[in-house]
Amino acid sequence: MRVFVTGATGFVGSAVIKELIAEGHQVLGLSRSDANAKSLTAAGAQVHRGSLEDPESLRTGAAASDAVIHTAFIHDFTNYGPAAEKDKVAIETLGKALAGSDRPLIVTSGTLLLQRKGALAVEQDMTNPDFPRKSEDAALAAAERGVHVSIVRLPPTVHGDGDHGFVPAIINVARQKGVSAYIGNGLTRWPAVHRLDAAHLYRLVLEKGIAGGIYHGVADEGVATREIAEVIGQRLDVPVVSKTTEEAPDHFGWISHFFGMDCPASSAKTQEQLGWYPNKPGLIADLDDMHYFEEQQAVA
Repeated sequence: MRVFVTGATGFVGSAVIKELIAEGHQVLGLSRSDANAKSLTAAGAQVHRGSLEDPESLRTGAAASDAVIHTAFIHDFTNYGPAAEKDKVAIETLGKALAGSDRPLIVTSGTLLLQRKGALAVEQDMTNPDFPRKSEDAALAAAERGVHVSIVRLPPTVHGDGDHGFVPAIINVARQKGVSAYIGNGLTRWPAVHRLDAAHLYRLVLEKGIAGGIYHGVADEGVATREIAEVIGQRLDVPVVSKTTEEAPDHFGWISHFFGMDCPASSAKTQEQLGWYPNKPGLIADLDDMHYFEEQQAVA
């Protein structure tokens, strides 16, 4: 298949295009810069210039392809509402371009959007209507217009070489503050997946996913945040301490809201339906590898 991939040079998207190309698919990657275009060409993908904020580029990219995988999202947590709205409009645009065809549209969502905080989230759970990100609402609206939509929910931590998400942010806080902290008793749990396992899941959804299917890209169902803090403390050689809920915002900044969530998630149904069995290193094993801390040193 010829697959149009948004976010094609991102942390997840770049792994997805390598997985697709390795398995014989052609990739048309969305690119907003010359540097990204060079990266796509080097990976063996074709380049489609445009961005999430250019609906026409999304429409023509989808129109020229047999399927679309939407991994792009503007991860600006200080200005989240507008970022979520741009994602919604992008999905609506892609859906309109694919309406009336059997061409698959795979939309990325997240397990953090689900309502069952503190309980093991499963594929049939619904998203929290109060959460500003409406990826799944937009996807379901496209499905009502006859688009072959599937949804991949990723956990808050997608890890591996090149990670620039939550875990590096927590490492930076520990480096700056001189202590590695967790909140309360540190038993809140984060699900996680390695980026290469996530990329494999996207390909399986493309090839085997059903219309209306919801799939969880979860390998670790829930890693205790205290365990994360302990590995960071050991690697940075700093004390590991607890912060109260009241102290957390001052210590962690914007990330405190997410780090304090207890949000375990399961992928049992996904594994059974698609034969997806993640086999890359788990979060703690990956975090205990020096690449996380060498990258952080380079940034510092």
